[in-house]
Amino acid sequence: MEPEKVASWMTDVMQDGVSDVELEREQYRKKENLRSVVKSIVSTIVFVAIVAATLHYSPGWPKVKESFFSPEYFVQSWPQVVDGLFLNIRVLGVALVGVAVLGTTLALIRITTSAIMFPFRVVARFYTTVMRGIPMLVVLYLIGFGIPGLGIFGRIDKAVLGTIAVIMSYSAYIAEVLRAGFQDVHPSQRASARSLGLTSGQTMRLVIIPQALRKIAPALMNDFISMQKDVGLISTLGAVDAVRAAQIVVAKTYNFTPYVVASILFIMMSVPFILLNDWYSNKLRAREQTGGMV
Repeated sequence: MEPEKVASWMTDVMQDGVSDVELEREQYRKKENLRSVVKSIVSTIVFVAIVAATLHYSPGWPKVKESFFSPEYFVQSWPQVVDGLFLNIRVLGVALVGVAVLGTTLALIRITTSAIMFPFRVVARFYTTVMRGIPMLVVLYLIGFGIPGLGIFGRIDKAVLGTIAVIMSYSAYIAEVLRAGFQDVHPSQRASARSLGLTSGQTMRLVIIPQALRKIAPALMNDFISMQKDVGLISTLGAVDAVRAAQIVVAKTYNFTPYVVASILFIMMSVPFILLNDWYSNKLRAREQTGGMV
């Protein structure tokens, strides 16, 4: 037999062998995936059945069902709570801009090495340390009742005071996340940029910040999701947001279903960003595992 024919025959045999093995592996993977799906469905059904049975046979379930899941009060309170939610959305939008500006400024001050900026670094560090140690509700009380007590600015809307409190509290957290991201970029990136003739500001804007933001995006989004919920605390100052609107209906009807309505609205507002955050985190993890740049 000629050498060329022998080589061709061996190649065909090897390809057929590989194809059979790969086919078996593919069938095995399909079976495992199907088995996993079946297990997930069965476990979910069992879990839901256990929870439903526990609630149904609980002695106080009829009263809880009427007090928290009344269709009548759900429909009655829905328009008022939705109107209050628009205030939460406006506060969130303004607070998001304020937190981004103040948090970025604090982070840049924290990482600067200029001797002239030393007193500002001390103030920024003191601010971030103190504000992260004070509960959000306490910050709301201090701002909401302290600033009007000075009598300098006259009458200030409660929503404005609540927005200021949210900005002051969350800017400290965002500043530390940004600072950690900026400092996590390898020093060689900065050195390379400076060797190419970029100024310090250009290096920060074009090299450091883009790389840092890709790494800290999940952490920033988590803080944003948390801020979405905490804007509901402005109701403690008297602002008629979704939570306060629900409280007003509860005070009139003695039924707690409006709180469930407010919860559903906040969940609807948060879920898209939670899913986006999970997707982006998984994408970054996959790129790291394959050796790609973050």
